[in-house]
Amino acid sequence: MGYRPTCGIFHRTNFHGCDRSMEDITGNDRMIGESANFLIMQEQLSRLAPLRKPILIIGERGTGKELVASRLHFLSKRWEQPFIKINCAAFNEALLESQLFGHELGAFTGASRQQKGFFERAHGGTLFLDELATTSMAVQERILRVTEYGEIERLGGTKAISVDVRIVAATNVDLPQLAKEGKFRDDLLDRLAFDVITLPPLRERIEDIPVLAQHFAINMIKELEREYFPGFSKTAAKALLEYSWPGNVRELKNVVERCVYQSEDPDKPIKDVNFDPFASPYRPVNKSTTTSKEGKEQDFVTQEDFDVGSIGFKHQVQEYEKRILREALKQCQFNQRKTAKLLDLSYDQLRGYLRKYDLNN
Repeated sequence: MGYRPTCGIFHRTNFHGCDRSMEDITGNDRMIGESANFLIMQEQLSRLAPLRKPILIIGERGTGKELVASRLHFLSKRWEQPFIKINCAAFNEALLESQLFGHELGAFTGASRQQKGFFERAHGGTLFLDELATTSMAVQERILRVTEYGEIERLGGTKAISVDVRIVAATNVDLPQLAKEGKFRDDLLDRLAFDVITLPPLRERIEDIPVLAQHFAINMIKELEREYFPGFSKTAAKALLEYSWPGNVRELKNVVERCVYQSEDPDKPIKDVNFDPFASPYRPVNKSTTTSKEGKEQDFVTQEDFDVGSIGFKHQVQEYEKRILREALKQCQFNQRKTAKLLDLSYDQLRGYLRKYDLNN
């Protein structure tokens, strides 16, 4: 039985006898969505997949950059060839060079044998370079050589090795700006940016939240070996739709799966949504600091903030909360979702404070 959101409720779903239609041929969650932003991105991806050109994928954390790279590969003519992924941020410069380009016996201390790098291992297929912006200028120069000439040299080697590799790279930062600052090679950016797929954040794909939430909930129900998913209550559905999702789809997946497993009655719709698994009265608190007008760090609460002797404690706390709210709203140009994110509150929590102190106007 399928599902569509109606009146803000994500409906119950019985999945007996369902097939694996929610997964693609890679075995991973397929890309799911119905919003206009998502469909435009999918159309661009489908047009680019058959080409041999390098592609850049730009998006915030948790938006699915690796999934897009995987789809580009498996929709291309290279789909039966290797698809190799490497997170560039996980290695220092020397180790990253060795991982990407390989090394010869004795190339450095500990190089006890010849080793092929990821470019050689991906020959005929696709190499996904995640966190590309973290690479050094030296590594970028060597990647540029591959894109220009289709050749690499192993560390410690003198022989040029031809490789046929499609490069798909990803980052969550503004590469043109880094290039302007001299932190990324302009020529490499030109080579890699045949076209750029920019992934919309989940807050710009509100229509997709019910679809994704249902998908993740059903998968968790299967893992828990329950009979069916009873859906979300109106309150829970509203909370999911109004949250700002700074962690995007990855965060949504965690929140929904946590909701399902924490639900006490598997036959009743989910009522409570736990956005913050760290929330606890026993959570360790770090000393907060702020910056004074002179640019120096100071305690978040100073003696100037309070004059306890002249007025009640409760009133002082309320005035302090109002001041924080006003400053945060001003800083975020009165965008409430951005303000909630800045203050580490859910959207509902922020709205509650604004109503409490009559700050909506």
